[in-house]
Amino acid sequence: MDLGLKGMKAIVTGGTRGIGRAIADTLAAEGAHVAVCARNASQVETTIAALKARGVTAFGQAVDVADGPALKGFVTAAIDALGGLDCLVSNASALAIGTAEEAFEKGFSIDVMGLVRSVEAALPALKASGRGSIVAISSISGVETSGPNAYAAVKAAQIPLIKGWAVALAGDNVRANAISPGTIYFDDGVWGMAKAHYPKAYEDALARNPMKRMGTPQEVANAAAFLASPAASFVTGVNFVVDGAMTRRVQL
Repeated sequence: MDLGLKGMKAIVTGGTRGIGRAIADTLAAEGAHVAVCARNASQVETTIAALKARGVTAFGQAVDVADGPALKGFVTAAIDALGGLDCLVSNASALAIGTAEEAFEKGFSIDVMGLVRSVEAALPALKASGRGSIVAISSISGVETSGPNAYAAVKAAQIPLIKGWAVALAGDNVRANAISPGTIYFDDGVWGMAKAHYPKAYEDALARNPMKRMGTPQEVANAAAFLASPAASFVTGVNFVVDGAMTRRVQL
């Protein structure tokens, strides 16, 4: 199935590792031109080189998503470099766990305000596209939780924002969707670190997966590529759960 991504222009925040990198690679493999940002400048450079090797235009900057003016500046520069914008993927996350005030503040500034600010900066170009889309990478922690947690709270906040944008922007031909991954494994990610340093926590999480495995960044990227594409032209306002049936709630 041709998703129709060839020649489209996309931004992926937090696009150099894990889920974000898989999304950037997948979009580029489909022929989309891609801009990424992350805090680590060397990882940005490596990612841009890999994307360009796929024969597409690629742009990147080292940006702290918590820095509002810097984030908006990156989005503006990316739109200029790509010659427009069709899709914004907000993937950057503080991964702030716990209930300390610092965790809430860090999570809000990156996961929530990073999403809000990037959408604000991208909206004129997304509207001009005529086929614009917003994809926010949330988490199943935002819809199901076992206790108070800053990460769960900020991820939950993303989902109604996306639904609100979906309704408000439908007349402008801009779609907005969220993806809520479950436990996604990569070596230098949360579950990779847990496996190396907290094996009991890793095994407990693995045991809760009905498929008896964790997901991969590519499996989330596949969902993101579909939602970003013209193939999903009538799909907007959804929270697309990618968790191997780990959550028990019915998706109504």
